[in-house]
Amino acid sequence: MSYLPFPQISPEIFAIDIFGMTFALRWYAVAYIVGLIGGWRLALDTLRRPALWHGAPPMNADQVERLLTWVIIGVILGGRLGFVLFYQPGFYLQNPAAILKVWEGGMSFHGGFLGVVVAGIVFCRREGIPMLKAADIMALAAPLGLFLGRIANFINAELWGRPTTMPWGVAFPGDAAQTCPDVTGICARHPSQLYEAVLEGLLLGLVLLWLAYRRGWLKWPGALTGLFLTGYGAARLVVEFVRQPDAQFITDGNPLGLALHFGGYGLTMGQILSLPMIAVGLWLLLRARPA
Repeated sequence: MSYLPFPQISPEIFAIDIFGMTFALRWYAVAYIVGLIGGWRLALDTLRRPALWHGAPPMNADQVERLLTWVIIGVILGGRLGFVLFYQPGFYLQNPAAILKVWEGGMSFHGGFLGVVVAGIVFCRREGIPMLKAADIMALAAPLGLFLGRIANFINAELWGRPTTMPWGVAFPGDAAQTCPDVTGICARHPSQLYEAVLEGLLLGLVLLWLAYRRGWLKWPGALTGLFLTGYGAARLVVEFVRQPDAQFITDGNPLGLALHFGGYGLTMGQILSLPMIAVGLWLLLRARPA
């Protein structure tokens, strides 16, 4: 069987020891930082182009900076609480102190998304900013962070896919990745992180930029937000078919790790959480009108 070896890239860019403690800069942290800063710069550039908008742009530079702070809080709190509630509620109910141990991993995109939604609503009401126009700016900026985050997931050798015999299957390191039923020898898996990076980040981001900068979609409040929600939800729905579910969902009677299943068919948790995004996205697209 042909497969691709996992590249020897350390999850840590560098580490230093100070007074017996190790401080490390990880690719995942850099992905968050660059994604947020890049999204902020893209938002500023978009707001400085009045021709893209119907009327005046909805925010100024100072408001974008304040919004960035709210987004960071929403991503961190929402992402962590989403992981706790959606994926391992039983464990964290018995070990509540572990909720604060974010350095041990465990962030949910859907939770982070809900955190940003709540933060955005509160911020817009405080500042008197039209919510749909602000949402369109955030939708335009989000794919960069998604792309970098999925690349970091790949470097971390986490969130890999199901076993595959495709020639681009990757032999991820670690006992968990190499423990595959009915596979003798090296177990190759779908690089589902890269599938998501391309679909949710690169492709979706380019489409949104083209529609905003070339087709005038920012003049239709809610249209870009609707397309982002629909595009992300659809991409995640498809990739989940080849993405390995979290271990707590896998049992002898449920080897596919379906969170909702009947007679061997069903949906993973990622698919369940993506369906409302698609529904809301389509609703926004259908109701979008010129401002």
